[in-house]
Amino acid sequence: MRSSCPSRRGFLRSSSALVALPLLESFGFKRFASAATVAAPPKRMVFLGMGFGVTADRWYPDTNTVGENYELPKILRPLAKHQKDITIVQNLMHQYSADGHSGSTFWLTGANRYAIPGQSFHNTVSVDQVAAEVLGQQTRFTSIQLAAQGAANDGHGPGGSLAWNRSGKPIAGLDTPVAAFHRLFSVDKTPLEVQQQRLTEQRSVLDTVLSDAKSINRKLNASDNAKLDEYFQSIREIEVRLSKEEKWLGVEKKRPQDAIREPGESLEGVEEVRMMYDIMVAAMQVDATRVFTYRMPVNSMITSLGATMSAHSMSHYSEGERRTVSQNRDTAHARLLSEFMDKLKSSTEPDGSSLFDNVAITLGTNLSSVHTLKNCPTLIAGGGAGFRHGRHLVMDDPKTPLCNLWLSTLRGAGIQAATFGDSTGIIVELFDA
Repeated sequence: MRSSCPSRRGFLRSSSALVALPLLESFGFKRFASAATVAAPPKRMVFLGMGFGVTADRWYPDTNTVGENYELPKILRPLAKHQKDITIVQNLMHQYSADGHSGSTFWLTGANRYAIPGQSFHNTVSVDQVAAEVLGQQTRFTSIQLAAQGAANDGHGPGGSLAWNRSGKPIAGLDTPVAAFHRLFSVDKTPLEVQQQRLTEQRSVLDTVLSDAKSINRKLNASDNAKLDEYFQSIREIEVRLSKEEKWLGVEKKRPQDAIREPGESLEGVEEVRMMYDIMVAAMQVDATRVFTYRMPVNSMITSLGATMSAHSMSHYSEGERRTVSQNRDTAHARLLSEFMDKLKSSTEPDGSSLFDNVAITLGTNLSSVHTLKNCPTLIAGGGAGFRHGRHLVMDDPKTPLCNLWLSTLRGAGIQAATFGDSTGIIVELFDA
């Protein structure tokens, strides 16, 4: 028999489902298809978050040399052969950033952590998810979130990936190359009818929740109604994913044009990043998804370079070993990105262009160095957003919103966003002919 009202235990019940509700004050709790063929290659986006900043006095080019005639800093020299295809932008920041240990949490959102009185944490939707709502409509996976296995003091901050949904809630990431490989390319040998039954059972639970919940809204105060609306938004997002999974049941996963080996379980640091890049290239080749985020390893990156210190300790460099390790890490990231770009350039689209011609890549973090939240390290590449590359740009206003870059990236990829975060407009210099 269906219950029309949740108990103080906070559940919605039916004959077929028992689903927990969020904690509600009003009930005694306290707030503590198949893929479509396109005429032209699709636009894609890749966001690469580094976490604990860079070696700030060595990473940025000289502010007195802007435009095309700038010298690439020594620690970025592995990118020299791609210099005409990258742009480094200075003086971007998030005005609301106040957490010097969170290089990734607000990087793609620009949110104010303390925007809601009485709450110690608040976030908003990330730019990749805004893009995925448009770019991911025709792919098997709306977006793919990659991450590194978490560790304390890694400089990324709260969140399971770089991505945050429309409710400002974290989206879990695939935290090993093995997990990413199997998610994107492995064949599910479970009989089709069993897969369909799984989805049906999940959908039944969600239907029950939404049906039972309608009867309790009138019993809730304003605060609980807001919390329940947020909860239902999450449920609706699950429904969308389930609906998409149903469309792709029985559709064989494509294999990339170049064979990709199944990654080993023990990859860490440099080799982990290299493999994740290979997986992204392969996923683009088969158009499995068009939007990627990667919350990159930090501590394991350092250990893979032969150092034993933590990322937090390294970030407080002055001279000596800490500075050396910091620079080695920056150079390793540049080398890996250069390899990634090589592979994107060598992989051709049906119209003869390359993957690189159609992807917008951003490498960066919300921290510049130590715990500094100004002049966020920002390197962009690829033709997916229509930017003119090969330049060093220094914004006149040292507090230019980083969200201006996110808005520019969206607009340049053909996504008609009116605004994003605290943006004040696009960065027109990126599009100057």
